Formats: sequence, structure tokens, C-alpha cells
Amino acid sequence: MASLNLDKIDIEILKALQRDAGISNLELAEKVCLSPSPCSRRVKLLEEAGFVRGKVTLLDPKTVGLPVNVFMQITLTRQKKSLLEVFEKQISQWSEVMECYLMTGDFDYLIRVAVPDLLSYQVFLDKITEIEEINHIKSSFSLKQICYKTELPLQHLIQL
Repeated sequence: MASLNLDKIDIEILKALQRDAGISNLELAEKVCLSPSPCSRRVKLLEEAGFVRGKVTLLDPKTVGLPVNVFMQITLTRQKKSLLEVFEKQISQWSEVMECYLMTGDFDYLIRVAVPDLLSYQVFLDKITEIEEINHIKSSFSLKQICYKTELPLQHLIQL
């Protein structure tokens, strides 16, 4: 965690920015009961301390033609550091890969892939199977998204 000591206003600023990164400084200042200038300074300090990783616009996957989510469990032949690095570098380059996690347990990686349809997934699968060190791939197709959040919980930052 960054070294900046957060108070309740900082946490409210972070919450508001997570909900709407495009909020104007004036609107943000009103939400957290500050004047615009101190609010702007706090936001800058939070960004410099590393609390803000970036600002994005979230698109609706269905509207942009990417309704299919596939979760892939991938096992490599060996967990040698150089092989992990090669896999991670390759998988990070493909735009279909939305998330990739190195895991403990029965498989090495869990990735989420967003594609327009099953044929597109087959094309992606053909591409990923060209990585020589992959031993096993298990794919699970999402039927329905129940919950999706980009806003991190921050209550643990509040000092009692």
C-alpha cells in the first residue's frame, strides 16, 4: 500500500473516482465537501502516491459485439520461471485476454477471454495451443454474468 495516510475525505474521493473517473473537480469537491482547490490537490497527491492506476471508460461488451466470456484453466508442462515468463508475455499481447492470473492449486493460470462468438473462440484456442509448454486447457463458458465490479472495497482503509 502507498505511504500516504488516508483520511475519510481521501477515501470518499477514491470512491467517487471509482464510480466516475470523468467527474469534474467541481462536482467531486461538492461530493466530498471541499472547495475545488484543496480537492484538486488531494486528487493529485492520491495519484502521485499510486492509488490511481489509470482512468478508463468501461464499454458494454454486448453493445460492442463481445457477448461471450470464456474462462480458461491452463496448466503448463513445468513451472520453470523462464517458461512462466514466456507464457505471460505471449498471453498479455492478445486483445481477447481480459484477465490473466497465476494460480495455486490444480492449474497454473486462469484467464478470461472475451470474444464475439464460438468461431472466434476456436480461432483464439488454435492460437493459444501453439504455445508449446501448455500441457492442458480446460474452458468454461459463462452463461450469464451475475455480478461485475470495477470498484474496489475501501472500508478496510477507514481508521477507527
